[in-house]
Amino acid sequence: MLISQEQIEKSLDEGGTLSVLMIEGVGAAKKLRMELANRINLLTGDNGLGKSFILDCAWYALSGHWSNLPAYPREDADRYDPKISFHIQGKTEKCYKGYASYDWEQQEWVSLEERPIIPSLLIYARADGAFAVWDPTRDTFPESAKTKSGKALIFTREEIWNGLQSNSGGKVIFLSNGLIADWIHWQNSPAKEPFETFKRVLKRLSPPELETGDIGRLEPGKPTRISRDSRWMPTIKHAYGEIPLVYASAGVQRIVALAYLIVWAWEEHQAQSKLIRQQPQRKMVILVDEIEAHLHPQWQRKILNALLEVQKDLASFLSIQLLIATHSPLLMSSIEPIFDRKKDKIFHLNLLKQENKCVEVVLQAPEFVIYGTVDSWLRSEIFELSQPRSFDAERAIEDAKKRRS
Repeated sequence: MLISQEQIEKSLDEGGTLSVLMIEGVGAAKKLRMELANRINLLTGDNGLGKSFILDCAWYALSGHWSNLPAYPREDADRYDPKISFHIQGKTEKCYKGYASYDWEQQEWVSLEERPIIPSLLIYARADGAFAVWDPTRDTFPESAKTKSGKALIFTREEIWNGLQSNSGGKVIFLSNGLIADWIHWQNSPAKEPFETFKRVLKRLSPPELETGDIGRLEPGKPTRISRDSRWMPTIKHAYGEIPLVYASAGVQRIVALAYLIVWAWEEHQAQSKLIRQQPQRKMVILVDEIEAHLHPQWQRKILNALLEVQKDLASFLSIQLLIATHSPLLMSSIEPIFDRKKDKIFHLNLLKQENKCVEVVLQAPEFVIYGTVDSWLRSEIFELSQPRSFDAERAIEDAKKRRS
């Protein structure tokens, strides 16, 4: 009995989130397995152990595309079959178990194109300032009509601000107008909702408003012009006045870019869903590498909780799965009041030692412990400091202890 294309499309499950990620023969660890929670997933560990690599693989597992250079097998990969396996959980609780293997001859990763579960709307904020968005409603290349995989949009830092274009057969396709143009358009448009949504998200992701010493919440000011640029430029209000966004601090620029990408991706997703006569996705997956980068400690204590609640500013029916890599004990301390062991998990990359030698990287899933203070978090198994002091002070105290004994 032949099955029509319409029947195949109706059998597809949507709104997929990542439930399991397994990596073998590639990366710092020889083999690892992550069973992810459906809300918050925090990834910790020392530099060079593979946090960013795991985020890259998670993005690839969901989207089928690499956001940067593809992963390359380990030097000892001859003893392994380099493989990235994953489980994608659909909205009807169906689970798709897929994998990608490395083709040595073609020097590329190969996976099944047909997926019975379509992933959710995906947003990936990389540590280098680049972003990636994957929207199941977008049909921006011919193959997507067959694979139903959509296409990942990979933005460099400059493309986030100035727009992303594609040239196919001599025809220019505008995939994104960019933060600067969209901000000005939203601010001046008769349809106020996109800009109001953007303002709400900016406010939520803002640093805490303190009595002294704070820059104030992130609030749009009046557009202005700057030297040697013909465009109207967005401004941001600070306690000391309005400044053009391009002159804002690194921390402000990164959070503004994240807020913009979340709002832009959701607005585009709703528009594309309407065009193809489908309901918008009910789930969003956000991956962020070093979310605390450039942020003051006061801001670090707030940012993860705020990001989790961004869905309230987009749609009441939307839920978010987060996969966050961090080095911040302040961030870890900040989630103590909201951490739910049924919905959230911590993963820790560590070096196993044998005879005082570091021999293997392993992924651990420690139980969440409430340490209370940042000092206690620094001394926890997550950050492994002997003392929350300077290195010299720590050595002096340890030397004094030895002399006493």
